[in-house]
Amino acid sequence: MAVSAATEAKLRAAMHRLLEGSPRHTDGALTKENLAREAGLSHATVHRATEILDEWNTRVPRPIRRTPAERARDDTIRGLRTQLTQARAQVCELQGRLDALATVTANLYAANLTLQQRLENRH
Repeated sequence: MAVSAATEAKLRAAMHRLLEGSPRHTDGALTKENLAREAGLSHATVHRATEILDEWNTRVPRPIRRTPAERARDDTIRGLRTQLTQARAQVCELQGRLDALATVTANLYAANLTLQQRLENRH
């Protein structure tokens, strides 16, 4: 089954980016799933583009998996993202405490001014 010319153009551009190692929307692994994601199309649409798939299968006889170094890099990134999320949560909590302390300080300042005025009015 054929696909539209626009769909074919998207797939060819996505294939070119993946094969050149310059993906925009994926991790760059040479898989049909990434071809679909890179093109912004469904997996089913990719499988209807038989001419493109034949070319893909010729140029990529088997999917290339990530290397151990790439997996380690991704694990590091995942860990850093987790740490960043935790740090942001801590910042939010500390900002809440700071806001509460600022409110208490403002209230104490206002109370202090009131007491000073009372004291001055007595003399």
